[in-house]
Amino acid sequence: MQAQEIEIKGIKNGILIELKDGEWEDQKDALLSHIDDNLAFFKSARIVLDVGDRSLKSPDLSGLRNTLSDRDVKLKAVLSTSLVTERASQDLGLEIKLDESSPEPEKSSINSMLDGDEAIFLHRTLRSGHKVKYQGHIVVLGDVNPGAELIAGGNIIIWGRLRGVAHAGAGGDTSAVVCSLDLSPTQLRISDKISVSPPRKGKPHPEIAFLEDGQVTARDWAAGK
Repeated sequence: MQAQEIEIKGIKNGILIELKDGEWEDQKDALLSHIDDNLAFFKSARIVLDVGDRSLKSPDLSGLRNTLSDRDVKLKAVLSTSLVTERASQDLGLEIKLDESSPEPEKSSINSMLDGDEAIFLHRTLRSGHKVKYQGHIVVLGDVNPGAELIAGGNIIIWGRLRGVAHAGAGGDTSAVVCSLDLSPTQLRISDKISVSPPRKGKPHPEIAFLEDGQVTARDWAAGK
């Protein structure tokens, strides 16, 4: 599994990684190699690993869990259509389903009249090969380097430099925006409209990109839409 084949999906309280077709040992080694190359991204992360229909036994999963733990990465759950893998996961105390029923934090403790939207927050730099997809908003405290890709159903806000690919409003939301302290993407897309950054003129400054008259437009972030 090459780095560009690893698809990272932001989920509630973790990261979902789906293994591609291939031998288990090859896929495991490639996954660990990718994590080693991007330790800053995966440090302290909780991973949900989708292994498809592979039949894995307890030693396979415990070995992977221990190796990930050595890298400060927690294997939280293993998803599989194989009963053998499910049993092995349960024997090790691993979850076998996505946790979608966890109670939300008590809203009564928050004194606010404003409704919020779903978002994923990433406090790290995204490097080449990272691909983050989320149905809500994506907020990044860090840089998005060339070769990295963000796909959001809502807005994308980057407190750092955008050098990779950003697609906001992926579900067709034409009101979505992309904001960055340095907006120089390889490709920027809002809904179904695509734009490529022209050569920079002058010093970088915070900008917001949005759709105006059916075209992707960028202006000073402070000025807003």
